[in-house]
Amino acid sequence: MQSAVTPYKNDSSKKEQVTTMFNAIAYRYDFMNNLLSLGIHKSWRRKTVRLLRPLKPQLILDVATGTADFAIEAMKLSPVKITGVDISEGMLNLGKVKVSKRNLDKHIELMLADSENLPFESNSFDAITIGFGVRNFEHLEKGLAEMYRVLKPGGMIAILEFSKPKNFPIKQLYNFYFKRITPLAGKIFSKDSSAYTYLPESVQAFPDSD
Repeated sequence: MQSAVTPYKNDSSKKEQVTTMFNAIAYRYDFMNNLLSLGIHKSWRRKTVRLLRPLKPQLILDVATGTADFAIEAMKLSPVKITGVDISEGMLNLGKVKVSKRNLDKHIELMLADSENLPFESNSFDAITIGFGVRNFEHLEKGLAEMYRVLKPGGMIAILEFSKPKNFPIKQLYNFYFKRITPLAGKIFSKDSSAYTYLPESVQAFPDSD
């Protein structure tokens, strides 16, 4: 069900389409996140990182790192190193600029890699983060299994992802905003309405919390 939802309606794989989509919207990605969430996504990341604090992780992997917001936030945990991986070179290039501006090059390494085929040894990381990325896996279970494989015993995987409200009237407001406002904003500001039509469609298709 999840793999059937793609950004564009063509014959290429979901992974190829997701890569194309993020390369296309990379220049507007941070702006659109702030606009569409009214900046709330920043507090969601802070809360997720706080969940990892008792673990005191020294080696952290940030999957689907994008423009490295999660990796930069995770520096508050004082790790030795954070490795961020993504399939979009356009997103990574912007992330590298942000990392460099904060003088975090020695602590954060960003690299092009497939989250469903991670280029790391098993049991390599104390903690793994991923923000708004698992919906984009072509094969959800494979991506989750790969993260589990490279996680050290006793480590923690922190997944930040959208869900679907169930209570009135939040459910109705949420659906209206996601299905009407989000694609319109994407068409106006990112010039790629398909990317922001895919967002609500992928959330609807993604399994709930259980």
